[in-house]
Amino acid sequence: MSFGSNNLLSDYNLTKWSDSQQKTHDLIKSLHDDGMGYRKIAKHLNELGIKTIRGNEWKNTTVFSVLKRNRERLNRLEVGELESEIEFGKMELVWMKD
Repeated sequence: MSFGSNNLLSDYNLTKWSDSQQKTHDLIKSLHDDGMGYRKIAKHLNELGIKTIRGNEWKNTTVFSVLKRNRERLNRLEVGELESEIEFGKMELVWMKD
């Protein structure tokens, strides 16, 4: 028997994505879509005085992480809405003596 469930996905992170994080992501995404690289985006954000969620300066790796984490978050939310089906295979009842 095979059973899949999306009930194991936690809802605790749903409120951890703030409006400011979304605005920062949208800015990064638009700059990246316009052809700007991760290093140039990091430099641009630092020049604007925008800090990371932890209050640090931006690096190319943190810019990449923002885009990656948002993709993962959207994927988790999408998977959480999918319905799973129960599949029954061959079953056998075996009595064992102790």
